Amino acid sequence: MAAALIAPMPILPIAVFEADLEADRALYQTLKPPTSIVVRFGVMKMVGEFPYDGEAKPGCGSKMVVRTHRGVEIGEMLTSTCPNAGCSKSVTRKEMLEYIENSGGRDYPFFSGQGKVLRVATAEDLNEQSRLEGLADGMLRTARACAAEMGHTNMKLVSAEPILGKDRLTFYYNSEDRIDFRELVFRLAAEYQTRIEMRQIGARDEARLTADYERCGQHCCCKQFLKVLKPVSMKSAKVQKATLDPLKISGRCGRLMCCLRYEDQTYAELAARLPKKKTRVHTSEGIGTVIDGQILTQLVLVQLDDVNQQIAVPLEDIEILTGDAARPAPPRPTPTTSSSRPSAPGAPPSAPGTAPIRGDGPRRTDRPQGEPARPSQGEGDSERPPRSDHPNQPRERARSPVPESAVPPQVRQNRPQTNVPPPAPPPGAPHDDAREHEVEGEQGMTGDPGAPGSSGTDQPPPTEGNGERGARAEGSNRRRRRRRRRPGGGQSEGNSPGPRSGPAA
Repeated sequence: MAAALIAPMPILPIAVFEADLEADRALYQTLKPPTSIVVRFGVMKMVGEFPYDGEAKPGCGSKMVVRTHRGVEIGEMLTSTCPNAGCSKSVTRKEMLEYIENSGGRDYPFFSGQGKVLRVATAEDLNEQSRLEGLADGMLRTARACAAEMGHTNMKLVSAEPILGKDRLTFYYNSEDRIDFRELVFRLAAEYQTRIEMRQIGARDEARLTADYERCGQHCCCKQFLKVLKPVSMKSAKVQKATLDPLKISGRCGRLMCCLRYEDQTYAELAARLPKKKTRVHTSEGIGTVIDGQILTQLVLVQLDDVNQQIAVPLEDIEILTGDAARPAPPRPTPTTSSSRPSAPGAPPSAPGTAPIRGDGPRRTDRPQGEPARPSQGEGDSERPPRSDHPNQPRERARSPVPESAVPPQVRQNRPQTNVPPPAPPPGAPHDDAREHEVEGEQGMTGDPGAPGSSGTDQPPPTEGNGERGARAEGSNRRRRRRRRRPGGGQSEGNSPGPRSGPAA
């Protein structure tokens, strides 16, 4: 009821707009039809410049019927390359060739002089093209079924493209191997009564045919405007500080996104302006060393020499030092703290600035006060070096005594015993001096073949110049000979002698 009461609002032309429209019409009547038109055609978005001799004055975006190297098909007018054109957005031929050179050069799919613009597309032409595009899915399914029957399992058919004049039917497929599809072409040609073309494409071209939108919300670059698909490396993602997750930097084709290549030149120019690391620079806060830099913001991270501080300085506010001023700064001394624990009684105080040594504090013991310390096992027999009181040398810990009954018999027999008188020889045994000469002769035969007559030890024979050292070596040889006479107390004569005695102090 309310809708019936509302009267329609009349649309009246505005005088200002009508005046501008009349001026545009007058200008359009003075222009002549274009003589050359740039057209985009095919599902692969190829571009060609073709001559035109019609009477109509088409504009940008008009549908045209063109004859190309593939046959008669529908194309879209991009621009005209003549100065006297009906579209105000026309460009010169020089500008068009510069654009092609910057967009890929010889790899750009540009065709010139290989066709002609026939006419502006009519409604019948557009309806026929829509009907053929509707049949493309059925043609693709038929081709896939034929390929499966012939055993072409490694051949992936992607798309089918019929054209307006029915001169050619193109099938696009993706495969990593070379395929002999001659029999498949003969069968499809008999099915559709036209010329069959099989064109192999890659993963990026497959995305150009089948993909629609990317994660940025726009159409895929390869589908919308990108004609030359150059390879993209992982270096572009690293330089641009992008994430290295393949799922986030890969496009619909499964390869690295093409947009990573767009800013390579800009990043390279900005990175060349930044100073390298470890460069000596002068800032408003003082002299320092470059640690890092940010490419987009053009900030430089500098470590100052005077204070332990890092600052971010714009590139315009720093000055690179040269000559003697560019030498690295001397290392800053590391601050140390003195130990708060009391030192051991009788130990010298630690030098100032020296780090505390573990073990310098007083030891904890369970011995009652006033009771003398018990000597450890073998104390006085072993020649242990004197204890050092140097503050930087760790001291040895006190060892608990081991009872003699806990030592195995083999260890007690093999352990060297000092300050113990030799046992009395058994009745009927030869004299000690004769036995010594006999043992020395045996050792000379079983010792080092390169040193005849040697006693098999590393100690030199006692001479007048050796002094106390020669006497100690002779005592060691006597103890070793006594162990050989003892049953089970030494090695056989064919083996090497017993353990060496330590060098004399």
